[in-house]
Parts: sequence; structure tokens; C-alpha cells
Amino acid sequence: MHLYNYTTEPCNVELIVSECKKGSRRAQKKIFDHYAKMMMAVCIRYVKDWHCAEDLMLGGFQKFFERIGEFRYSDEKGLQSYLKRIMINECLMFLRSKKVGYLSEEFLDHVAFQWETSIDKLSADELFYMITQLPDGYRTVFNLFVMEDMSHKEISGLLGISEGTSKSQLNKARTLLQQRIRNINKDGGV
Repeated sequence: MHLYNYTTEPCNVELIVSECKKGSRRAQKKIFDHYAKMMMAVCIRYVKDWHCAEDLMLGGFQKFFERIGEFRYSDEKGLQSYLKRIMINECLMFLRSKKVGYLSEEFLDHVAFQWETSIDKLSADELFYMITQLPDGYRTVFNLFVMEDMSHKEISGLLGISEGTSKSQLNKARTLLQQRIRNINKDGGV
């Protein structure tokens, strides 16, 4: 696992972005150092292999810096959203190249996803690990719906699947997570 010089110290992001547009390598390093950890977390949610996720994150930053002239800075939140969108697209292109299959459009019976009291016993790391262990199709739809707050219509357009398949994948992801949480109650660990 690589650690980057991630920093949370305040910086004038607008000025740094302006310097990046002028080709400043030092400014690019500042942007990278400031956002690398956050963007790596985005990539690892989609691609569970650390090395692949890291390559995708680095490729995402490269694309950002290559196209920085097109980026219009409004505020730091806008920059984070823009970077995040690049990272998600990199991950989705990677998953498409692997031909991640989305299962048929069969629908599960409506399964209510109820976080039982055992969820309270999980650490954030344990829950994150459980999500990364979902099959690629389930994990991708789950992340887009839950973490990125996309609608099934948006997900279907982005992934080239039907809305029904998106709903089915989400239900299956939730069901699998629910089963794994129940198993923790029985076994006492992840």
C-alpha cells in the first residue's frame, strides 16, 4: 500500500489550479498531494484490487492535468466533484474493458434492506471491506446508487444496462451485504 503526501492543510486551491493551467509541476504536485488519498478511496470502491485502483487513480490525475484548460474553477467542492467524476469514469472504463457482466434482469422479490443491530458492531473499515468484496457488477451499481447518489436511469445510461438490471443489481448487492452482516452475528467477525 502506497502512502501519498496527502495533506489537509489549507491552501489556495484556485491559485494552484491557475498555476496548473500554466504548466507548473509544483502546482500539479500540490493538487495531487491534496486529493490523492480521497481519489484513491473513490477508485478502491469500484476496483477492489489496490494496484489496479492506484493505476486508475494515477491515470485519472493524468487526464485531469492534460485537460485542465477545459476546467472552470468555481470552488473547491466543484474541483472535488470534477476529480471524482474523472476517477469514476476511469474505473467504469476499466470494468467495461474487463467485460464485467451484469446479470439478467430477473428481479428478486422486494427484499427490504434492514441494517440490523449487528451493523452497529462493524467498523467503517469492516463495512468498506464487505462492499469491496461484492461481485464487480453489484459493487459498481451499489457505489453509483448509494455513494454517488445516482438514479437507476442515470446508472443505466452510464453503464449501458437497463434500469431493471440496475435495480436488480442493487437489490442483489443489498441482499448479499445483509447476509454477510447476519453471518457476522453468527461467526463474530468479518
